[in-house]
Amino acid sequence: MICLAGPTAAGKSAACMALAQRWPLEVINVDSATIYRGMDVGTAKPNADERARVPQHLLDIRDPAQTYSAAQFRADTLRLIEAIRGRNRLPLLAGGTMLYYKVLRDGLDDLPQADPALRAELEARAAEQGWPALHAELAKRDPATAARLSPNDSQRIQRALEICMLSGRPMSELLGGMGSNEAVAAQRYITVSLEPSDRLALHARIAQRFDAMLAAGFLDEVRALRARGDLHPGLPSIRCVGYRQLWAHLDGEITLTQAREQGIAATRQLAKRQITWLRAQPDRVRVDCMAGDAVDRVVDAVAGLSGAAEARHAAR
Repeated sequence: MICLAGPTAAGKSAACMALAQRWPLEVINVDSATIYRGMDVGTAKPNADERARVPQHLLDIRDPAQTYSAAQFRADTLRLIEAIRGRNRLPLLAGGTMLYYKVLRDGLDDLPQADPALRAELEARAAEQGWPALHAELAKRDPATAARLSPNDSQRIQRALEICMLSGRPMSELLGGMGSNEAVAAQRYITVSLEPSDRLALHARIAQRFDAMLAAGFLDEVRALRARGDLHPGLPSIRCVGYRQLWAHLDGEITLTQAREQGIAATRQLAKRQITWLRAQPDRVRVDCMAGDAVDRVVDAVAGLSGAAEARHAAR
């Protein structure tokens, strides 16, 4: 299996298309936003031409009113991997939701299921006190998890506190045992990571892409979601970067200029978290996503790693 990881705006889609020209691939999208129907512009979802050229999986599998867990992703992906192999094709895992990569590779512990009543309680407290206050509470209960979360990362703070309160144990402790239950062996993966040599250049690309999304109708897309009447900012779908800022603008809380600035800033913070996670992975092959020939470098890296893996297999 080939993993193509990288921060937002790193050029993963173009690399996927190039790899598909070289090998018989099917893409499994490792993305917690592109799973939602009707959220196309703001998630940079593969377009109709890309879908026609390469089979794509785990796109448009949930309504924005629904949730989708890492455990569900893992189960769906393991099933898809076997089906793709059964067609004599190669699975290409591509995307930037790093938690999904982690649970797929390391396995998943038996974490408590979501508790709607507790989540509603936490959301009510956050509305009154602010998410930084709940982040401070998490720091007392689970310092390791709090240290890697932004004080405004509402979705992850909420889940970490929920796990602490339901299990009586910190999430970091529960996750520490990941890998003991039917984990997929790490050596089955070829991981290529698109990372920037120049963080400021990536920031400029993020801003350009956000503006291109606005020009392509991003605000109209959020307006249509808001007009449904059954969606709200507390849902994971609407908390996606860009969507929550434009939603706040439509609610009259901020101007469109402020929504753009905050959306770009949130996307940069997302990219920073993604890069931090990637740098902790010792087995990755890094490709400079800002290089003019980045796509060719990805193809060469996969070719080289595939050859090495085949040689090791033959030697055994």
